[in-house]
Formats: sequence, C-alpha cells, structure tokens
Amino acid sequence: MLAKAVPRPCSGAGRHGAPAARLWSVGVAGGPRRGGAGGRLVAADAGERMTGSEAVPVVAVAAGKQPVNGSAMAGIDKLVTSTVGKSTNVLWHDCPIGQFERQELLNQKGCVVWITGLSGSGKSTLACALSRELHSRGHLTYILDGDNLRHGLNRDLCFEAKDRAENIRRVGEVAKLFADAGLICIASLISPYRSERSACRKLLHNSTFIEVFLNVPLEVCEARDPKGLYKLARAGKIKGFTGIDDPYEAPSDCEIVIQCKAGDCATPKSMADQVVSYLEANEFLQE
Repeated sequence: MLAKAVPRPCSGAGRHGAPAARLWSVGVAGGPRRGGAGGRLVAADAGERMTGSEAVPVVAVAAGKQPVNGSAMAGIDKLVTSTVGKSTNVLWHDCPIGQFERQELLNQKGCVVWITGLSGSGKSTLACALSRELHSRGHLTYILDGDNLRHGLNRDLCFEAKDRAENIRRVGEVAKLFADAGLICIASLISPYRSERSACRKLLHNSTFIEVFLNVPLEVCEARDPKGLYKLARAGKIKGFTGIDDPYEAPSDCEIVIQCKAGDCATPKSMADQVVSYLEANEFLQE
C-alpha cells in the first residue's frame, strides 16, 4: 500500500500569505481523467489560468521528476497516489478554503449530533425539534434520518446484519462531510451496536461527535409503536427487530442522556433545549 500524500493547499501561496511550494495543474483533456484513450496530458503553472476543456483541478506533486500517466514531460513530477480500501490510485486533493473558513462564515462549529435509541423512542421527533430550535437562532443544520436515507442513498441495503453495518458506515461518512462543511449534522438512527457508533465517532475529532442517547424503556416504545413495527415483530412477521429478537447496546460513554419513563417524558422542545445547552456550553454556537 502506498503512503497517503501529504495534503497541500491548491493555491500558489500559503494560508498566511507565505509562498507555497510550486504546484502544477495536471489533468487529461479530451478523455477520461485517468489517461483514457485519445486523451492528452495538460499542465500549467499554478498561477496560470486554464479555460475551456483544459480546465482541471490543481494538485500537489512529489519531488523527483517522473513520467505522469506514462508520458514524460519536462517540469512535471510524479503524483503520489494511495490505495484506500478497494480504491486504488487515488490522491487526496486539498483546497485553501477549509473547515475553519467555512465555520467562520457560518458563525458555528461543525459537529455531528448522533441520536440513538430504540424504534419509537422519539429520535426523529428530537432531530426535527433540535433543527427547528437551532434554525430559529440562525444556525445551519441538516438531518440525516435513518428512514429517509433508505429512500435514496441506502435504498440498496436491507436489514440483515451486514447491510445494517454498511448503513451506519455510510451515514457516518456523510455526517463527517457535513461537519467538515461547518454544519451541525443531526443523525437520527437506531444504530444499535456500540462498535458501529464508536467507528463513526472515530471518523471525527472526538469532541465534535456528540452522542445523544434517548433512554426510553422498551415497554414505552412498544406502547407507542408509531409504525406498527413492534406488533409485526411480535407476530414473527419481522425478523431481527431491535429490542425484540435483536439486541440494543446502550451507550456507556455518551455525551447526553435523555431519560424517559412511562408517564414522565420530556416534551420535544425540552429535549432539544438540553442538546442546545450542551452545544452552547462547548462553544459550538457563536451568536
């Protein structure tokens, strides 16, 4: 496996105005980006402007002049690519506008509020109430709701163990992108296993992953049964249903626990306020 190239800014100057290493704009015009038949290599100094079909992203290069895509051209160095999972020959492309700049623009810190709990515990209700409260205060959010995502991004996944794990992995990666964009991303999923939630936490700086556990007893969730799923699971028509014939592993080190008991559950607004208070106390919100 090749080492990952160290990201460099794609402009000709450093972040604070200092001269940066000389960069080249490299790409293939008239064909696929990775040297498709009939394509030609295009290069220009980072300071030069390229237009039309020759406009391509600027990428960092490594020392030592080597052929690029099999063509030796004076002044062009060999790109350092990596193998990531099953993806080969990929190169991280960094840009001068990053998370810090986006957060300054939005007056907030990007983070992921990960709401977990049994089906019927009120995860989607809390997500919407939290988004509404933050919106009213001038903060930008986006909700990644488990059911909503299965209408599109995860429509190819079923509810077997392997697919449920992939479902959580995908949501974690998307949530990471939203946080990097400077948004407050609210993920609302059962996400029953600690290992999968922990894997999502590790994708971000630890302090920017905020796990919210809706601690609602099974009997309360089953009494609510808003989708009628508990009834189907009890009748054996749904297999592997969390809380019935598949376990739910409660968080052991989450940031926020919202407790609910039969006849004693907080209102959606009250629950949202608990999360907002945490965000304020930890300086995610800048008024």
